[in-house]
Amino acid sequence: MQNKMNHLDRRTFVRLAGVTAVGCSLSGVGEAVAEGEPGAAISLFDGKTLDGWIQLESGETLSIGGIQDPGAFAAKLANGQDAVSIFLRAKLEELVRADLTAYSASNANAKALVAALVKDLNQVIAGPPIYDKVRFSQVALRPETEELLKQNGSGLQLARLNKMLIEDAYPAELTKSAPVAWVVKNGAIASTGIGRSVMFTAKDYSRYRLMLTMRHLSGNPDHYACILLFCTRPLADEKPMDALGGIQFGLPNGNHWDYRGGGSNLGDAFFTTVTKVQNDPRSWSQIELLVDAAKGTVRMAVAQPPGSNAVEVLDFKDAAGGKVGPIALQMHNPGLFDEYKDLSIELDPGEDRLITVG
Repeated sequence: MQNKMNHLDRRTFVRLAGVTAVGCSLSGVGEAVAEGEPGAAISLFDGKTLDGWIQLESGETLSIGGIQDPGAFAAKLANGQDAVSIFLRAKLEELVRADLTAYSASNANAKALVAALVKDLNQVIAGPPIYDKVRFSQVALRPETEELLKQNGSGLQLARLNKMLIEDAYPAELTKSAPVAWVVKNGAIASTGIGRSVMFTAKDYSRYRLMLTMRHLSGNPDHYACILLFCTRPLADEKPMDALGGIQFGLPNGNHWDYRGGGSNLGDAFFTTVTKVQNDPRSWSQIELLVDAAKGTVRMAVAQPPGSNAVEVLDFKDAAGGKVGPIALQMHNPGLFDEYKDLSIELDPGEDRLITVG
């Protein structure tokens, strides 16, 4: 992942939020972002990769349980003459290669050998890219693999691609990873409809202005698109709270929900509907969110079409509800297809007002 910040002047920031995305990705899980120069903006999405975002259980490593036929897999890696097996065999530790030729589930070292094999393969999966047109010419790739291949990703996205390529090369020996909940499609972050899911930023934020454009394509069952603020970042050894325990803002018409503490309620006491709107959710809208974790406040404005004068639609205020944390996109339930692009953040805004409101 890159760690380069692209600073934009205020006029450019507003224009980019409504028109096009400028590439810059973030990294550093759990690292709080320092207050920046007033008016400075950072792009959260480069239109090509999901660098700087984290999907829960997104499957970037091979597990022992993912090998459904260890004997057949060991035999192919040890003796297979297909291009992928030859390539992977050369990447294994010498002792592992030697032991694979005599693998048997009844051997005393069988479990230790599979564990060592998984360790070696995960080093391959971590990168660099393993795809080569000739090497995989005889492998039938899943549509999900082909789509990920087009994105030319890095970091976790590259690891997932490498793993899926190996799974496709050994369809009878390895369990296939579940499809991802979020992908890059036509320059936008797109939900894939596979199930309730969140994707959140690798960095935490406190006081900022968030700009993005979005549209809701379809849903079965249907539900509005969602963004979550004041979220609780899950620790590596714990089950994440539902919706990351955040405050939900429904896009583009100002629906809302309160997931604090892992619970779930409408949160009417803390939300104020400023203007009732009936924007077409299937058309692109520009969203501005002015957020202050210390005060526990969020103001939300919507412009449809993007670039037109926005209308303030929803406010949230609860000093106890503010929290420094990641920003998350939520797929509320299976069957939802939403798209997000032009995500930019202004740290420590110099103007404490909604700048898109006419």
